[in-house]
Amino acid sequence: MNARDTKALAGAGMKGERAGQGALAPLFGTSTRTLSRSLASVSAARQRKLHVGHFAFMRSVVQGLDPRESWERYFRVEGEATDQRTVRATIAWIRDEFAAAAKRQDRFGTARLVRIDATRIADPSLELPSLEAFAEGHGLEDERQAEQMAAYEAEYGRATQRLRRRARLIARQLEALRWLEGLVAQSPKAGDSVAAWLNPTLASHLEAADIFTLAQLVERINGVGRRWHAGIRAMGESKALRIVEWLRGHPDSIELQLGRHVAMARSKLYAHELNAVVAPATAIRPLEKFIVPAELDGTRGLYRRPQAQCLLKATNDYQAILAWLRSKHGLTPDQKAHLKARRRQRDVIGNHGVEQSMDWLQALSNTQRAYRKEAERFLLWAITHKGKALSSMSNEDCIEYRDFLADPQPRSRWCGDRGRERWSPLWRPFEGPLSASAQRHAVTILKNLYGFLVDQNYLMGNPWSAVGVPRTAGPKVNAGRSFSLAQWDFIEGQLKMLPATSANERLVFGLHLLYATGLRLSEVVAATVDDMQWVEYPADAHDDEPMQGWLLRVVGKGQKEREVPLPADVVGELARYLVSRGLDADPEDIGNQGAFLLGKASDAAERAPGLSTGQAIDPRQGIAATTFYDQIKAFFADCASVLRGQGDAKGAERFARASTHWMRHSHASHAIAGGMPIEIAQQNLGHASLATTTVYVTTEKRRRMRAVETFWGTGRAVEKSAD
Repeated sequence: MNARDTKALAGAGMKGERAGQGALAPLFGTSTRTLSRSLASVSAARQRKLHVGHFAFMRSVVQGLDPRESWERYFRVEGEATDQRTVRATIAWIRDEFAAAAKRQDRFGTARLVRIDATRIADPSLELPSLEAFAEGHGLEDERQAEQMAAYEAEYGRATQRLRRRARLIARQLEALRWLEGLVAQSPKAGDSVAAWLNPTLASHLEAADIFTLAQLVERINGVGRRWHAGIRAMGESKALRIVEWLRGHPDSIELQLGRHVAMARSKLYAHELNAVVAPATAIRPLEKFIVPAELDGTRGLYRRPQAQCLLKATNDYQAILAWLRSKHGLTPDQKAHLKARRRQRDVIGNHGVEQSMDWLQALSNTQRAYRKEAERFLLWAITHKGKALSSMSNEDCIEYRDFLADPQPRSRWCGDRGRERWSPLWRPFEGPLSASAQRHAVTILKNLYGFLVDQNYLMGNPWSAVGVPRTAGPKVNAGRSFSLAQWDFIEGQLKMLPATSANERLVFGLHLLYATGLRLSEVVAATVDDMQWVEYPADAHDDEPMQGWLLRVVGKGQKEREVPLPADVVGELARYLVSRGLDADPEDIGNQGAFLLGKASDAAERAPGLSTGQAIDPRQGIAATTFYDQIKAFFADCASVLRGQGDAKGAERFARASTHWMRHSHASHAIAGGMPIEIAQQNLGHASLATTTVYVTTEKRRRMRAVETFWGTGRAVEKSAD
């Protein structure tokens, strides 16, 4: 069994799970006969099928017509009509398929007939004169018709015989095609394999990306949009467009529609257009699109307290969840204003000034989003899997859900790729099994949810209070996810070699800012020049010199504010970066008000004209966290490639895994190792507990490791001297 058949068999199992048919039986332990039947069914599913377009195209070929128009109509997905090699190969394959179909019906003569190329009998471009024109041209107008025909035969006898043979052959072939069309022509179906309808090269690239059926292909295209082909090997824009056109040509048979958003660039789509891609339903949907059935909405939940005694206005479980989310720390007024301004710019349609309404669920703080995720997962599981209201969940149900978190199954239903946006049909509540610490985090949040509902007299008890979870030892911070000083020097060297572009200037300044301050990604993209403050401190008993410099006000986890000092060199780099964006070098200049420390690339329109929206970029405008995250990940991937080329496989592996948070860990480790008092590091990092910051103290660990190495070296030396 080859790798492609194995993956296709797995894909068939996934499709069966989606249809509620249960998981595919494991291959190991099955009989040879069962396995052979499975492989045979996979091969049959992968066998290319014939549709009416194949027959329409071949009728034009048989009759000697120019096939380009027919090719453009039916076979553009195979390639361009100008690629004669592809056209000839396709014609040969179709003839082979026609012959095979005829043989299966014991029509061996028909099988031979459809393989014949009529153009080899007579050139279809050959044009013979009519009998009248021939007689006139040869002065035979007054002769009898029999004599005219004899002269005509003498002149064109063999050609006319070939043409008559060709005409009879074409008539027989057209009749054979009509018979075969009624016998084998099919229409594409959603569950068909991509290999059944697309050429083998295209199909193999799609299967390598775990796209095995037309339904999965449509889901991928709808779920990602115009750039759905990104990340699929050898799948360029032109090939992707031909596939989309082919799918749009069979909407009735496939019974799946491609959204209009697929034809538009992501930057030109408005929020309401994306929200319309997936309709609300009682299925795996984000919280804002999930429809709770009336019988499971908790109005009559088993453990509900009387509504008259409840301190919430909520009358059902969904409303109670929203009330709980609203009780958590949300965005500050400034953050809400900034978010609203960004969305107004994005959602204004044309020049009509039509602004989309901003649902408060689309403007959550990091804390609220984390809490929403866990409540959303539990609600979906309770309704769609258990068929119970949230207010009817027992302690046993909660234990079952805790175990479910360790391995959400079926995976195709519950798990999806990280980063799929909430509007996308590819969105899933999980990425995969949760680690022990993630399970603990989820249970803690759900205990908080139910505790809130009990405190508000919505529920009579908390079923999560007696649910145990795997405990994790020590703080959650992994100080090992950081760069060494030598690796940071390597990063500096790579930054110096970057081309001079606006995006690269942002990258250089942004990495230096992260390293100098230890800010989180969400904190650094939210920082503006308005958050900077110039301070001056007089000399005191501990320091004879006065101190002055810049502080950056940061709103961190739980909306807790802190002030982080900015090194003078980093502020100087910020000044140069502001100037490059067309702003004043002084952060406090009135023209810089509201400007984000990290801004949009000012030369994006010149460097990528195809992605331009046609609107001028506000130099004060900020960027999304995902934009900066993706840019840093791409830079670290390039660093990994350089190290791999230098033979440093271990270093390359670390850079390939590195992310923005590694900069925070690197700052803490290097700062404390350089002599920064641990309590100051704790304040700068915004750690609630000093124990978390202590993780970065590596002095004792280094001493222990050095001692063991010394012992080992000394012990071996003694042993050798004894020998």
